[in-house]
Amino acid sequence: MNSGKGKTAILYRMVLPDHLCPSGLKSKWRLQRHGYRVDDRPLRTRAETDAFKAEHGVATTPQTFIDGKRIGGNDDLARFLGKHIATPGETSYRPVVAVFAMTALMALAASTAAFGTPLTEHAAMWFISLSMCVLALLKLQDVERFSTMFLNYDLLARRWVPYAYIYPFGEALAGVLMTAGVAEWISVPLALFLGGIGAVSVFKAVYIDRRTLKCACVGGSSSVPLGFVSLTENLFMVGMAIWMLVR
Repeated sequence: MNSGKGKTAILYRMVLPDHLCPSGLKSKWRLQRHGYRVDDRPLRTRAETDAFKAEHGVATTPQTFIDGKRIGGNDDLARFLGKHIATPGETSYRPVVAVFAMTALMALAASTAAFGTPLTEHAAMWFISLSMCVLALLKLQDVERFSTMFLNYDLLARRWVPYAYIYPFGEALAGVLMTAGVAEWISVPLALFLGGIGAVSVFKAVYIDRRTLKCACVGGSSSVPLGFVSLTENLFMVGMAIWMLVR
């Protein structure tokens, strides 16, 4: 990580009457956070901005200069300061971690509100059912993109394409019913079916065919790699259904 203590950075950023560049604000904040004194040089008109771009041969602003050297835009500056910036196509488990962390907290909060303690059987059940609801919500934001990614590996969808469109609605229905604890005659078989097909499909794609794919579990724009986490999501769904059958 680069320490800017005692150093000055020159920052050119757009500050127009109708547009305050958010990346410029981020760059200024990053520099100040790392100890740089910022020589802030706002570009206040479109003409001034275009002239700056032409002079320095750059396509975008903001632009940061340190010790007479152009560092680049906000992402370039972040890398210069030691922060990881994802590259196009790079995979990450962060979206799934965020979903499961939030649904776990939601389940603990609901258990506390209902029973006065976060550590209950209902909390564990709600964690899984709320995870299903949130994951379905992410898929339902763009069912078309989800279905395209889903068709890369789901065995049933590849034989019957409409299943790729139906899946998120089924997951949502099962999740809502399980959270409410009603109509188990619908939610349990539905979760067993969706989770079972999903688990077999992921296992075949990843561990038998050795394919490198992205998982559609958090929607069609997912950067999550298909693998253990995807398999676990489906096994959770199956486990929840079996638990509800035998409890």
